Amino acid sequence: MFESLGDRLQSAINKIKGYGKITEDNISDVTREIRLALLEADVNYKVVKEFIANVKEKALGEEVAKSLKPGEMFVKILKDELVDLLGGEKAPLNTSGNPAILMMVGLQGSGKTTTTGKLAKMLRKKYKKNPLLVACDVYRPAAIDQLKQIGKELNIEVYSEGKENPVLIAQNAINYARENHFDYVLIDTAGRLHIDEALMDELDNIANTVNPQEILLVIDSMAGQDAINVIEGFNNKLNLTGAILTKLDGDTRGGAALSIRHLTNVPIKFIGISEKMDGLDEFYPERMATRILGMGDLMTMIEKAEEVIDQDAAMASAKRMEEGKFDLEDFLSTLKQIKKLGPLENLIKMIPGIPKEVKKVKVDPKDMAHIEAIILSMTPYERRHPEVLKATRKQRIAKGSGRSVEEVNRLIKQFDQMKLMMKQMKKGKMPFNM
Repeated sequence: MFESLGDRLQSAINKIKGYGKITEDNISDVTREIRLALLEADVNYKVVKEFIANVKEKALGEEVAKSLKPGEMFVKILKDELVDLLGGEKAPLNTSGNPAILMMVGLQGSGKTTTTGKLAKMLRKKYKKNPLLVACDVYRPAAIDQLKQIGKELNIEVYSEGKENPVLIAQNAINYARENHFDYVLIDTAGRLHIDEALMDELDNIANTVNPQEILLVIDSMAGQDAINVIEGFNNKLNLTGAILTKLDGDTRGGAALSIRHLTNVPIKFIGISEKMDGLDEFYPERMATRILGMGDLMTMIEKAEEVIDQDAAMASAKRMEEGKFDLEDFLSTLKQIKKLGPLENLIKMIPGIPKEVKKVKVDPKDMAHIEAIILSMTPYERRHPEVLKATRKQRIAKGSGRSVEEVNRLIKQFDQMKLMMKQMKKGKMPFNM
C-alpha cells in the first residue's frame, strides 16, 4: 500500500534533513521530487499542483526560517498537508437509525458484495449488535448465492426474495429488520461494468424508499484517475456519504486515495487491506499519512492487538522477558498471538523507525508454520531449557517436525539473537533509530 510513493517521499525527506536551512533553491529540488512521486502514484495533476504550492509556501515561511531544525519542520508540514489532502479528521459512520440502514453501491467487480460482508462483521464486532444482510443484486449471476455464502461463513442472516423487484426487497427487508430487532441493515445493490441510467434510477429509487443513513460507494483503489469519474457519477445522483477503497493491499499506486476527498468532497470511511473477512479497516487520514511517510502506525497496531491478543498470556510473556526467563515455550505462545494479527510484513510496516530494507521483507506463512512444527516436536523440558538442544536431540526434532537439522539450528540461532536483542532493549540500547 503506497510503498513506491512512500519510498520516493522518504527519499525527499532525507535530502531536506541534510540542509542547515531551507531556501527557495534547495526546496525547489525537493518539491520537484515530491511532485514527480505524486504524479507517478497517479494523483490528480490539479491536486498535486495545489499540494506542492501549499508545502512550498509554508516551508519558506518565517516559522521554518527561525527553526533550529528546519528539516523536521518540513517533515511536519508535509505530513500536515497529506493529512489535509486525505480529509483531515476521521469521518465517522452514521449508525443513528433504528435500524441503521447502510446502502452499498459500486461498479461490478469492485468487491462490493464481499465488502458488505466485511463491514457487517466489523459492525457486529465493534458495537456488539446484530446486522442483517440484504440481497438486492438480482442481476449478476450468483450474486445472491455469494452473499448467502458470506452470511453463512460469518453467521449473519441474509434477507433474500430471489430475483424480485430490488426496491420492494429493500423495503420488505427494513420491515423484517424492525420486526426482528436487527440493529443494522446492509443492502447489497446491483453493480454494472459501467455507470448507466437504468442502474442509477434503480439505486435512486431504493434510496428514496428506505432513506439510508449511509450510502457508501465501494471502489477499487486500482481504478486510478477513473475513480474520480466513478465517484462523481454516483455522487451526482445519490449524494454519497462515504467511500470504501478496496484492494489497498494490492499493487496499487494509491493516487485515488490521495485525490478523492479533495476533488469530490466524499470522505473515505473504510479501506480494504486483505481478502480475508476481517480485512477491513476504518480510515484515519493522519495514520495513513504517517504510514506513507515511513513514520509507522502504532495506534492501529495497538488497536489490532487489543482486539485479538490474550492480555493475560501477553503480560505473562512480557514479565518472563523482563526477568530474562523467556524460552521457546514463551516464544511459541507469542508466535500464536502474532499470527492472530495478520500478515507479519503488514505489522512490521507499522513500527516507527524500521529500516526500509526490513519493511520490504516478505514473510511466508509457511515459514511460521515450520517454526511451530519444530518447537512442537520438542519436549516441554527442551522448550523450557533450549540450552540442552545438542546434536542427537536436534536430529530427533528435525525428524519429528519433517524439517531439516539446518532449519532447527537456524531457529535456535535466531532465538538466541532475539534474546540478545531483548537484553539490549532492556538496557536502553534500541536496535533501530526510533
